[in-house]
Amino acid sequence: MAGQSDPHVSLFSPAEIEFFAEDEMVDIVPNLRVEALNMICGDYGPFTPQIPAKVPLWLAVALKKRGKCAIRPPEWMSVERLTQVLEAERDSSREFQPLPFHYVEITKLLFHFAQDDIPDMYLVKSMVEDIRDVRFHKVELGLETFTNRTQAVKLKNLSAMEANIIRPFSVRALQAFYKHDIPDVASQTAATVNRPSMADRGPRRTLRPR
Repeated sequence: MAGQSDPHVSLFSPAEIEFFAEDEMVDIVPNLRVEALNMICGDYGPFTPQIPAKVPLWLAVALKKRGKCAIRPPEWMSVERLTQVLEAERDSSREFQPLPFHYVEITKLLFHFAQDDIPDMYLVKSMVEDIRDVRFHKVELGLETFTNRTQAVKLKNLSAMEANIIRPFSVRALQAFYKHDIPDVASQTAATVNRPSMADRGPRRTLRPR
């Protein structure tokens, strides 16, 4: 598995995390009639035109690419719900709002393959990016509070991609603190330990005003 031989990098690549996210269930509206699909991972269908069905994201994308269905965006991807999440993220400097564990990967796949199925797609995409920026900013502020007295880190409601990016830095920082065990270790470590690269998640965006 990527990164297992090198503790200084993420345990999983973005592509691997996206692979895991493709098992998340979504609703589709098929436009064809097909008997149930019997697969190793489970049985899906039967499919009837205009009758919603629940399938894994990978199957929804495969059918969508062939023009065999429309994908229904999850309820949490509505403008109303994302507005609530974004405002709550901005109002709380420490807490992270509950979102699906793979919200980053799910939105990426739907934005790429199902743009025509997402109402107000460009607004939704912009709001998701704003939410990601706010959450990563809070993560960065939290990492700056690390000291030689830090024994554990608890960040509730982090997503898979967010946790994967900060895990290597967190582990290295705590290891450095325990190794040196001196009051000014934070300043020394800052010069030697690389923080999560902004390139891992794209350029920082200027948030829209409230």
